Amino acid sequence: MIFQKSTPKNLPEEEMLSDTPIESGQADEVETVVGPSVNVEGDFASEGNIIVKGTVSGSVHTSRFLSVEPGAKIMANVRAGNAKISGEVKGNLKIRETIELTSTAKVLGDIEVKVLSVEPGALLFGKISMPGIEGAEVRSVKPRSVRRSEEIAEISQ
Repeated sequence: MIFQKSTPKNLPEEEMLSDTPIESGQADEVETVVGPSVNVEGDFASEGNIIVKGTVSGSVHTSRFLSVEPGAKIMANVRAGNAKISGEVKGNLKIRETIELTSTAKVLGDIEVKVLSVEPGALLFGKISMPGIEGAEVRSVKPRSVRRSEEIAEISQ
């Protein structure tokens, strides 16, 4: 841990541990921030929350929350627990629980998610799939067969 509250050395170990962020429930608040002037190239993974304000090229993965701020760009495939997109994403998104596309969001890619929220003004170009819905079956549509050349010749006459 980089920052830690100083404690007297004569306290029992149980009391010293109770002030650490993990014990006090602050571990969920730890975030990785990609600043507005930062350009990340390559695979980007974190066990905590990720806030993107700059640009990421490669892949992005977190088991927690991903926030793509207005003006931010991700040119990569994304995997996250939950996400809020206000910037631009060019790549497929696989979100375990919920994704929110705000009015400034631009997504060019497929989305796989359980719960989807889209504000008016958001732009989405891609396929949406919502796995886990019982009784839903995806059927492929077969293209119509082309008529034989004689039948086409009769029609054109």
